[in-house]
Amino acid sequence: MSFLEEIARRRTFGIISHPDAGKTTLTEKLLLFGGAIQEAGAVKNNKIKKGATSDFMEIERQRGISVATSVLAFIYKDKKINILDTPGHKDFAEDTFRTLTAVDSVIVVIDVAKGVEPQTEKLVEVCRMRSIPMLVFINKLDREGKDAFDLLDEVEQKLGLTVTPMSFPIGMGYDFKGIYNIWEKKINLFSGDNKTSISEGVEFDDLSNPELDNIVGETAAETLREEIELISEVYPEFDRDEYLNGALQPVFFGSALNNFGVKELLDAFIEIAPAPQPKKAEERLVDSKETKLTGFVFKIHANMDPKHRDRLAFIKIVSGTFKRNSPYLHVRNGKKVKFSSPNAFFAERKEIVEESFPGDIVGIHDTGNFKIGDTLTEGEQLNFKGIPSFSPEHFRYVNNADPMKSKQLYKGLDQLMDEGVAQLFTLDMNGRRVIGTVGALQYEVIQYRLEHEYGAKCTYENLQVHKACWVEPENPKNDEFKEFKRVKQRYLAKDKQGQLVFLADSEFTIQMTQSKYPTVKLHFTSEFKN
Repeated sequence: MSFLEEIARRRTFGIISHPDAGKTTLTEKLLLFGGAIQEAGAVKNNKIKKGATSDFMEIERQRGISVATSVLAFIYKDKKINILDTPGHKDFAEDTFRTLTAVDSVIVVIDVAKGVEPQTEKLVEVCRMRSIPMLVFINKLDREGKDAFDLLDEVEQKLGLTVTPMSFPIGMGYDFKGIYNIWEKKINLFSGDNKTSISEGVEFDDLSNPELDNIVGETAAETLREEIELISEVYPEFDRDEYLNGALQPVFFGSALNNFGVKELLDAFIEIAPAPQPKKAEERLVDSKETKLTGFVFKIHANMDPKHRDRLAFIKIVSGTFKRNSPYLHVRNGKKVKFSSPNAFFAERKEIVEESFPGDIVGIHDTGNFKIGDTLTEGEQLNFKGIPSFSPEHFRYVNNADPMKSKQLYKGLDQLMDEGVAQLFTLDMNGRRVIGTVGALQYEVIQYRLEHEYGAKCTYENLQVHKACWVEPENPKNDEFKEFKRVKQRYLAKDKQGQLVFLADSEFTIQMTQSKYPTVKLHFTSEFKN
């Protein structure tokens, strides 16, 4: 297959939602269709004693939530599909924001009973900022939920999207009969008995056919005819260009747990979703069809295998062909590096790959050379943008609970911070370390991983900090900046890159500081230099 054909058959996307909307279950079912797994393990279903394939950290299994973003790949109808399953839990939002820099499109999962939830709003906003094409999947139709039209309205109003239904439910909850696939003009009847394997649909291209009454019953058939007519009057027709520009969002209905409506979603998705897209670097726009390799690290995961202390850097290939054992330039370090065993993923299974193409995600073993946002090229000086650190919302001192293991503790903290699990600040005054996170659950994850992966124990102490502000003085030598440093010295720290950070204890303090020291700028993300 030629290079351009390889690009054209790639689909790299993320699945985003509020926790519990069924994102991991949907991922599983997509893998089932790809023939990548034989039976799906529902995340909370105890009858199937298999954990979900995409959750591989012990803490995820205990809690039934996804903490790390996993990368899963499979082939379906000759298309190579790369899914990035993201944590829905808000405490891990930063990991999800970073993952969104590596996808070409997104599937948004919404729970039929709960509708649009806060975390969904936040993530969709990030996608809209970047004009990422979105497709909406309304899940759990086998449960009682909101009316389909009300849900479509809610998606339009709360998420600011323009939707067009591509399938529509026949009944809901207890009366749920199936789904009419508008895109393929087909009816899929719901039996509800087969949760882990795949069922067939009935072709139905003419809704006025009286046969419909026999299949779903007269009342349901009549309602469906009225609803489909209403849809054609109210909603815009699907237009692929509008969808690709992020201006129109197709909506599908289904029940991932019962494996229902998932195949329709996948069939339509591989036809309409974009192949790998160009990506903006600071220097220029990089087209995916360029033959020279470019790629960037969007995630680092330490200790994928607890037996070997290995870190894996996840690289999204933007252009060119990534070949095993070829030398590439690590732009930040200015050094050439070779990779003897690059990995492709399938949940816990990793396979060594000889070559990978734009859109693919490659995992490379890393001994600590990579940071999130690093770029690889064949020699060109390029830096891909868009992986900022946001100001954390929670702050705690870290204390070493086992003085004999301080080396392990610091090494562990260093590596976990490189992964982007949280941010580490070192106070200027006394060198104490402070961990800042987006959510409180991350402290548990850090404590758990330090103990199980590095053999170190830590305890936390609360710290009253409202926000971390990155400091940018107009003139580092002027008296005002010196005065600022003298007055605020107790609250100044350095982040991992050595940038100066002011740990403000309230919104009021930030306002007062800005009015008192106008030449000292305060920023809430670390990327202000760009």
